[in-house]
Amino acid sequence: MTTLSKDYPLAVLSRLFGFVRSTHYARLKRQRQVSPERQRLRGLVTTLFAQSRDSAGSRTLQARLTEQGERIGRYRVRRLMAEAGLTSRQPKPPRYPRPAAESPLAPNQLNREFTVSAPNQVWCGDVTYLWADGRWVYLAVVMDLFARRIVGWALSDRPDSALTCHALALAHERRGRPSNVLFHSDQGCQYSSQRFREALQTHGCRQSMSRRGNCWDNAPMERFFRSLKSEWMPKTGYPNLMRAKQDVLAYVLTYYNRVRPHAHNGYQSPMAAELHADAPKPLSGFC
Repeated sequence: MTTLSKDYPLAVLSRLFGFVRSTHYARLKRQRQVSPERQRLRGLVTTLFAQSRDSAGSRTLQARLTEQGERIGRYRVRRLMAEAGLTSRQPKPPRYPRPAAESPLAPNQLNREFTVSAPNQVWCGDVTYLWADGRWVYLAVVMDLFARRIVGWALSDRPDSALTCHALALAHERRGRPSNVLFHSDQGCQYSSQRFREALQTHGCRQSMSRRGNCWDNAPMERFFRSLKSEWMPKTGYPNLMRAKQDVLAYVLTYYNRVRPHAHNGYQSPMAAELHADAPKPLSGFC
């Protein structure tokens, strides 16, 4: 009985397709060699991925590496992630119904025109809930649509209009008390209350409301809360309200506004996008 060598299948294939076996073995040898440059890049990818709390994907990591002066493509980043065993924990988008009942208090003036030409033209607001100290606590946020920057926030154990008024007042002060800002929100009682509507008038804001039950009318805010909960928050919630405040502020002020690349901004952070918008523009106009 004839015993076949382990190289017999390769020998047959080399005769069929006309390639040299030594080329195949040389390629295998190169694959087994450790590349210092590849190890360095894999270490950078792993560090940035950890900073995002295991949420960044290949696009985000590629943008952050480019900011640091690395010349690297998205698909190479994806391969490095696979080599390091890194998997982004972004959830799939949910499906929502699309009813169309407008509020009798304020029409939908924004009408999904989420792209604006300058800061302090349109702000969006919304409220979500977080688990802390064995109970629900509530976070109100105000976003400037121009660069998707968070400009106001408030956290409380009560989801009332005082919460949204505090977030609005903070945004108004931090942004230099602008006037004639269009403020868009859903039809929740925190935004339709007399107290909040009077606060809008005090701060010189106009009101716009989504159609009832239609989350797509306030999509940027929904997307921000999804990012906060999927990228940053611990799955078991927070041990107390103070810890929740500290961690949410760390996300908003440090990671989201200053570091996290945003697709709407061409993968710049919201603060970087605003700084570039404030720079002198050529006479030919905007890009």
